[in-house]
Amino acid sequence: MNPTVQRWTRNAAIAFGVVAMCYGAYALVTEPGVLRRFFVDVVERPSGPMSFRFLLQPVMAIIAAWKDSRKDAATGHRRYFVGLLTDPEHRNERLREGLRSTGKILVMGVIMDLAYQAIVLKHFYPNEAILVAILLAFVPYMLLRGPLSRIKPR
Repeated sequence: MNPTVQRWTRNAAIAFGVVAMCYGAYALVTEPGVLRRFFVDVVERPSGPMSFRFLLQPVMAIIAAWKDSRKDAATGHRRYFVGLLTDPEHRNERLREGLRSTGKILVMGVIMDLAYQAIVLKHFYPNEAILVAILLAFVPYMLLRGPLSRIKPR
């Protein structure tokens, strides 16, 4: 694929995510009952249809974290999460690494959550879809990449 098209697609996806999150934050503050509905919806999702994604996404994130932790161990990089917190000079670079590794998982998670919303809720809440995808994919990746780099291969 053409690098210009890839860059445009990535930037469009990021822009959509930012707009959706801003709208969601605005709705949480201004619309009555939205915050309550949000937490009820998020808590009920693991027991509803398509609950397999609550296992699938974290497993895929763990696999991505394992692959990247092997590279960290081989190159002598700092542990990922610690580096994000304590190394402001390389924070953006490391964050981009994590987003590159989990990007497809995040997109797949948003699509699955939007499908769940269409089937079960009969309404779309893009901010919830983005938040659930981040919680299921990026958070496990971020938390496990560092500890997995301590495990030495045989």
